[in-house]
Amino acid sequence: MLTWWSDFTAFAGAAQGEARGENTRVSNQNALFPEFEDDADRGAEADARADQANQAGEHQAPAPSAKKPAKVARQVGLQPPDEAMRALAEALPRRLRIGTSSWTYPGWACLLWDGEYPETALSKQGLAAYAQHPMLRTVSLDRNFYRPLSVAQYARYASQVPDDFRFVVKAPSLVTDALVRAEDGRGMQANAAFLNPELAVQEFAQPALEGLGHKIGALVFQLSPLPAALLGRMPEVLARLSAMLTALPALQAVAPDGVYAVEVRDPAFVSTHTPAFASMLREAGATYCLGLHPKLPPIEEQLPMLRALWPGPLVCRWNMNRVHGPYGYEDAEKLYQPFDRIIDPDPETRMALARVVAGTVGRGLNAFVTISNHAEGSAPQTVRAFGEDVRGLL
Repeated sequence: MLTWWSDFTAFAGAAQGEARGENTRVSNQNALFPEFEDDADRGAEADARADQANQAGEHQAPAPSAKKPAKVARQVGLQPPDEAMRALAEALPRRLRIGTSSWTYPGWACLLWDGEYPETALSKQGLAAYAQHPMLRTVSLDRNFYRPLSVAQYARYASQVPDDFRFVVKAPSLVTDALVRAEDGRGMQANAAFLNPELAVQEFAQPALEGLGHKIGALVFQLSPLPAALLGRMPEVLARLSAMLTALPALQAVAPDGVYAVEVRDPAFVSTHTPAFASMLREAGATYCLGLHPKLPPIEEQLPMLRALWPGPLVCRWNMNRVHGPYGYEDAEKLYQPFDRIIDPDPETRMALARVVAGTVGRGLNAFVTISNHAEGSAPQTVRAFGEDVRGLL
């Protein structure tokens, strides 16, 4: 394994000593992801979304003029759900947890929030209001992808949600991306920390376990697209991934609902290499995260992975509508803002996912589903429509 990794780092122009490589990794991480201020001083999720925009080479448009002054003097409040929404939440199985990707969107005023709030206020106070909504029993905590969180930061999030709330958390990119990337997303050099077992434990699994405790739902390793040099050596990649997963601490004693999951961005994982990938995950005690993203095949073509791991929990992240293509993040962002209505309805994907969920919870297994604004235009409205689809199948 050392030989093939050395070959790759040489290919990428990054052959260097171990100490120098670690210093370079830290230096580039700091350059890519500037220091965040503490949550008490600044909205953590707002900062992370700004980093995401910078990494993708995006420029945030100026906020539109508000019709009335934003509310900052009082705690963020939840828009009271209507009776139909409450009835829907009550009808869904408790083993199904639906949520959104983050919660810091001012455009959700009157959909989720009881008024207009700035993004910084929602970042610091919005989670507590979000978690009061009967339909929203999980959330994808994506901030960690850009800079690892501390035990104290995880604990602060956990303190804001009810006892039966569960978090879906993305692992830091420093262990899930094979390349160190420039601000525009281009790979600059090989990342010596890619799938590093020690860093995966120290920078992700252990802090999350200590800080979130039993409120862990899924800890997700979303592998960024692999360079061609590694796609051609998939058995070695799977071996390296296996070594990392098997080094992670067990979750069940502290987080009985917790599961490790791997999400990918390369179709080869779920086509050519499905048997080997599924076997490795099963042996490592992990599962596949069903990623609904234009870089991957439609949900029906990913079902062989789920069948190979059956029976087991479902982890799904619906990231982006297929109409935008594999590199359409910026287009979706511009089209869908302020994320207050569905613009590109995708009933076929919703129903296909609903059937998978119904089968999973019907066997008494957990299902964690998080939905992005980029799925259809407004995550809260997609959550409701998806919930109705699931109820119709029960």
